[in-house]
Amino acid sequence: MSTAILTGQPVPGSSIEGDLRSLGFEVRPAADAGDAEALLAQVPAGHRVAVVDAAFVGHPHALRLGLTDPRFPLAAVPGAVTAQPAARQALTRAMARETTDQTGAAPAADSLADRIAAALDADGADVHRPELGSLVAAVPADPQARNEARQAVAAVDDEAVRLKSAVKARDGFFTTFFISPYSRYIARWCARRGLTPNQVTTASLLTALIAAGCAATGTRGGFVAAGVLLIASFVLDCTDGQLARYSLQYSTLGAWLDATFDRAKEYAYYAGLALGAARGGDDVWALALGAMVLQTCRHVVDFSFNEANHDATANTSPTAALSDKLDSVGWTVWLRRMIVLPIGERWAMIAVLTAVTTPRITFYALLVGCAFAAAYTTAGRLLRSVTRRATRTDRAAAALADLADGGPLAGGLARLFRGPARRLPGVAAPAVALLGALAVVAASALTDFGGPWPLLGALVYVLTSALAVARPLKGALDWLVPPFFRAAEYGTVLALAARADVNGALPAAFGLVAAVAYHHYDTVYRIRGDAGAPPARLVRAIGGQEGRTLLVTVLAALLTAVQFKVALTALAVFVAVLVLTESIRFWVAAHKDGAPAVHDEGEPA
Repeated sequence: MSTAILTGQPVPGSSIEGDLRSLGFEVRPAADAGDAEALLAQVPAGHRVAVVDAAFVGHPHALRLGLTDPRFPLAAVPGAVTAQPAARQALTRAMARETTDQTGAAPAADSLADRIAAALDADGADVHRPELGSLVAAVPADPQARNEARQAVAAVDDEAVRLKSAVKARDGFFTTFFISPYSRYIARWCARRGLTPNQVTTASLLTALIAAGCAATGTRGGFVAAGVLLIASFVLDCTDGQLARYSLQYSTLGAWLDATFDRAKEYAYYAGLALGAARGGDDVWALALGAMVLQTCRHVVDFSFNEANHDATANTSPTAALSDKLDSVGWTVWLRRMIVLPIGERWAMIAVLTAVTTPRITFYALLVGCAFAAAYTTAGRLLRSVTRRATRTDRAAAALADLADGGPLAGGLARLFRGPARRLPGVAAPAVALLGALAVVAASALTDFGGPWPLLGALVYVLTSALAVARPLKGALDWLVPPFFRAAEYGTVLALAARADVNGALPAAFGLVAAVAYHHYDTVYRIRGDAGAPPARLVRAIGGQEGRTLLVTVLAALLTAVQFKVALTALAVFVAVLVLTESIRFWVAAHKDGAPAVHDEGEPA
């Protein structure tokens, strides 16, 4: 429940009370600051409260942006200020100062709401002030100014601005020109019928799963239907974010659902394509798993680089300056966004190729496109890292350590290696991580199944993993450590399953990598939400990345190919149950406990 305290003398013909009620506020009039303070004390502590000047003139959407966004404890626009329960005390103190500390001098602002907002600023409170653009929000001082403000309101279409702002400011070419022009209207339709972004997100997931089921039939009709449904799922995927922005329905749970469902949809579709190909006698499970590994590693490159530089202090690198210069040339912006094969372009390509070609061709195109995009983005990040001097914080180092997902083996050995690690050069961490990754993946891919070499490679990898994280990851290239770990673990599982050469081994490996990848994505979204990494007990229970890699090589050395397939399946189920149970428990609890609402604009790729 929300309460708006309307201060000052009512203005004939004003629509402010109706506008506030349409936004879900219970309106209570106050004649002066003393009445407003008394009414504020009566509002239950668990309710949002706003103080609004009765002389306010502006667009309803300006009020909506200033008073209803759940992401900000304190927010204000000219003539209105609001506080969520978490910031209630700060608002109460600011109002008390305005009612008790008045002097004979004229106040800096005639509007009580504006004076309260200024007092909050003086107290050092973080008051969000939304970018209004062409929207009007003002408290006119006289009838002439009021008339001018009303004319300014009439000159701007409030609904058109609201629809435009529902679309993500920075998006891919396909999404911008082929989806958003109409999906925004679907978002408005959903809002007017009381649908929530989470419901649309769930509908998108169900549509994608049906698409995967159609692809699994292995028929041309099934492939065509799968392509159409995959595009429909993407339209809904865009709609849920636009609905959240249109109606300001942001939530912690919604951000998690949107992010994790995107990965679930895409990887389930890969599995559907592989099943459909198998029905036609073509085994493409290795390609499906390779596509999932490559896409996940691309994402962890983005995550790690962004976390490493989240709060770094440094001068701008020449590479970043060149990038900004290119962005000033219109056509290069769209070209560069398409090169990275973001989700819109990628899903459109997959949908079209599914409908008109075969799963094998679809996966070949996907692997080539993603490999090129990965090389392009990683090269750019490498150049940015080596061409600027940056001081990275303890927070960044902790985030990279969490993304590394080290288990008990790496943690114990890292403590032993701390002394030697301090004497190594700055590039040592990513260098030893890469060497260890190459050792275990090459041994698994290039030797016969059941031999000792993968196990020996894994032992080397455990040692290099520990050495890589033995000191804080603050080096210029230390953000490469988590991607190297992901490539090593996933690549080892893929290589050993392929070398086993038994029916069902690669699907079992696909399931295991999917479960572990979910854990890694969940770690990312917790860090982004300032919730920290998953609990240490979970990481210990599933072994950490080096423990799982070692375990898989041990199983390959001790078991027959058929037994290895069964073991991979059991391990996939074990990891999936643990990580899903903990993840769902955490996010649902965070939502119920009133964790700050967030809105994730999604992955660039």
